[in-house]
Amino acid sequence: MMNAKPQHAPLLQFPVVDDCLQIGGMPLTRLAQRVGQTPFYAYDRAAMTARVAELRAHLPQDVHLHYAMKANPMPAVVQHMAGLVDGIDVASGGELRVALDTPMNPLNISFAGPGKSDTDLASAIAAGIVLNLESEGEMERAAAIGQRLGIAPQVNVRVNPDFELKSSGMKMGGGPKQFGVDAERVPAMLRRIGELGLDFYGFHIFSGSQNLKAAALQEAHERTFALAFRLAEDAPRRPRILNIGGGFGIPYFPGEERLDLAAVGTSLHRLMDELRPRLEGTQVVIELGRYLVGEAGAYVCRVVDRKESRGHMYLVTDGGLHHHLSASGNFGQVIRKNYPVVIGNRVHGGEREKASVVGPLCTPLDLLADQMDLARAEPGDLVVVLQSGAYGITASPAGFLSHPAAAEVLL
Repeated sequence: MMNAKPQHAPLLQFPVVDDCLQIGGMPLTRLAQRVGQTPFYAYDRAAMTARVAELRAHLPQDVHLHYAMKANPMPAVVQHMAGLVDGIDVASGGELRVALDTPMNPLNISFAGPGKSDTDLASAIAAGIVLNLESEGEMERAAAIGQRLGIAPQVNVRVNPDFELKSSGMKMGGGPKQFGVDAERVPAMLRRIGELGLDFYGFHIFSGSQNLKAAALQEAHERTFALAFRLAEDAPRRPRILNIGGGFGIPYFPGEERLDLAAVGTSLHRLMDELRPRLEGTQVVIELGRYLVGEAGAYVCRVVDRKESRGHMYLVTDGGLHHHLSASGNFGQVIRKNYPVVIGNRVHGGEREKASVVGPLCTPLDLLADQMDLARAEPGDLVVVLQSGAYGITASPAGFLSHPAAAEVLL
């Protein structure tokens, strides 16, 4: 007997009523009329709020939760998240401006990323946020700019650890990396921070992203805490912040299972019990992006044509990789796999077919679904790519072939 083909994990964030997907409590067909165009991204604020509440229920109460807005920098989304989380992490001067428009205390905004310009550094220092220093050179430039402005820069050291997050989608630490300062170089940098008179806040230690294995996250957290204890011995003062990064993943592809958040929380409770007497007063931060907003978003496009080619059915839409590079398989996938995709206005459908969903671009890479089991769709029907709240429109080549831009709406 052959094994059953792996299926996508059950996705329950958007209900189905009368065979039509509901987003933000509104039928998809009505939502499309409200937006006034396809393609568009729709984000459900209730789903984001529920995800934060779920995290609060499992994490230690004294662990702070920060939103990594690179996952979804739509200003309305950032404003909503600012009312739910304890801080925001930005990765550019543009993101910094959006974050500063929220009610978030600037001291709870951090700025990470290699290659910060002098203008970026000056803006961040003047705003009074915390800089995550990515190199010794960036440290020296920040010090010089702070001296010129008459402001002592508030800084974390971003550490490139001597380990990686196993089974992660992207390795952000371990080995040679453009991110952070190699752990073995950090003690000398900490001494230099003291000499320069920078206002030392703590450490940012981020080893990987998009991980669904609780055991891997638990191991990374254990090693992160141990590394922080060692590095704190050379710090100019006791760290006020220990940002242990994120890495919590969401299921995208067939056969993937959800992260066991309860197991991760249990491990963190134990580690916090070890930290409190050793680094009294140090605030531990978990910085999450995709995990907070990824499942709360959907990408919606419209079928403009259906065509058969040598026995293969194609649904041609007005959307594609120029709006959603990740779903096309061209944003980090080694072997292309399908995101969860449905015909949004006939989710189950009376008649099913195997079809591929493609966009209007003149490239075979423009593929949103490859030979998926879908309800039979006709021109005018709405195709929905789920798990699309993170790394969607801003991670895609929107200008490619000069097609119209996608809209965004927060419900």
